Amino acid sequence: MGLLVIGGHERMEKDYYKMAKNRGYKPKIYTTMSSQVKNSIGNPDAIIIMTSTVSHKLTKIVESQAKKMNIPIFRHRNSSKVAFNECLEEIDVCLGNCRNCKKNKNCKDTM
Repeated sequence: MGLLVIGGHERMEKDYYKMAKNRGYKPKIYTTMSSQVKNSIGNPDAIIIMTSTVSHKLTKIVESQAKKMNIPIFRHRNSSKVAFNECLEEIDVCLGNCRNCKKNKNCKDTM
């Protein structure tokens, strides 16, 4: 399953990658604004946005692309390993049972 991670700390990029990989996700991680983001979002199963470390411009770009493609977005203010793990747990629950997921209004199955 594909996972797009926006934000976080550059020094923790490897940790985010390992944690996602261990849960069976194929992550793409963008910790900083890049001109490639809009064109390389692809079609992930979910998107994590760590809001404390990402610009409003990048957030808006990702959110608009996700809305067009009905990709669920999970946000967390913090960018720690614990916060990232919480997001992964939410994704596991939502993607396994989207109809009962009340946290994510962008989910494909609830629209």
